[in-house]
Amino acid sequence: MTDVEGPSAEHPWPVATLSAKVKGYIDRLGSVWVEGELTQWNLARGVVYAKLKDLDQDVTVSLTVWSSTLQRLTEQFSQGDRVVALVKPDYWMRGGTLSMVASDLRHAGIGDLLAQLERLKRTLQQEGLFDASRKKPLPFLPQCIGLVTGRDSDAEKDVLRNAQLRWPQVRFRVRHAAVQGVNAPREVAAGIRELDADPEVDVIIVARGGGDFQNLLVFSDEQLVRTAAACETPLVSAIGHEADSPLLDLVADLRASTPTDAAKRVVPDVTEEAARVQQARARMAMRLSSLVTGEIDRIAALRSRPVLADPGVIVQSRAEDLIRLVDQGSRLMQLRVEREETAVHRLAAELRALSPQRTLDRGYAVVRSGDAVVRNPSQVAPGDALRIRVAGGELTASAE
Repeated sequence: MTDVEGPSAEHPWPVATLSAKVKGYIDRLGSVWVEGELTQWNLARGVVYAKLKDLDQDVTVSLTVWSSTLQRLTEQFSQGDRVVALVKPDYWMRGGTLSMVASDLRHAGIGDLLAQLERLKRTLQQEGLFDASRKKPLPFLPQCIGLVTGRDSDAEKDVLRNAQLRWPQVRFRVRHAAVQGVNAPREVAAGIRELDADPEVDVIIVARGGGDFQNLLVFSDEQLVRTAAACETPLVSAIGHEADSPLLDLVADLRASTPTDAAKRVVPDVTEEAARVQQARARMAMRLSSLVTGEIDRIAALRSRPVLADPGVIVQSRAEDLIRLVDQGSRLMQLRVEREETAVHRLAAELRALSPQRTLDRGYAVVRSGDAVVRNPSQVAPGDALRIRVAGGELTASAE
């Protein structure tokens, strides 16, 4: 058998020959770097079977990552990651299948993504979307909570379970959305808008159970972040991470470290609140009892006063005071009158002692010549008429 002229109907190739030629041709192809999104990442017996999808077109290829390659990789990968891979075609003769074997795998454009993320962060910050003044307070007891999360995710279960344990009557409106991959920003933003438009929803939680940097880039999408900033309903970001902080955390009204933490921050504990109510009632009862007891004591003290026990006491005590004061006033007035009478008698005696009449009574006389009192004989001439005043009256005389 010869293949100089190629196979023909009379001289066909065996399947093994065809497979060997195909494999030989494929083996001569070199390795190439390709970029795409991981739409599947399954680990089985140390080997990863993945699918890599084109970022713009609906074209997918299968990838195989052997355990030896996995051990050399320094980054963690999962479904939804944007990656660049060094792949080489591999043809499996026994099964007749073609696959791509990845010998290296990296997250795509992390440096560019970080730069874009930083620029977007500065822009949003300058617009004031991160300001504390924009943060809306959470309601004390929300009656209905909106939840945007992945379908059947651990984040959804954690939020629902912990919230209902704390307050069994709380209700939820759950909107499932992709939390990784190219469709995630659009679906999460749509869920936020739908719940924000619902008048019964008091607070919205966006939850995801953590992830690496690539997975968290979904929650730094500009349109998603602006949708969250425009949300009128208080919004809680519960992405479940510590090292990385997507922009949704900065624009949300509250950042919770995990979905469980979000449930505890949004829903009060019914047991704790009942204990607080009981303590408040006990304090009010104690305060009211103390107040009533104090007023009872005050009333008893007022009733024990003499004026309330016998109202006539105040009149009687004042009457006695009035009588005493009147008697004291009368005695003081009598004493004052007597003292003034004595003073008058004394002054009268002094006046009489100093009176000219008293001098006349002792035998003296006052001689007048005309209107002048004669004190010296030289004041009169012989024959002058004189008037002489004595104690018993007045007489006239003539000077010689």
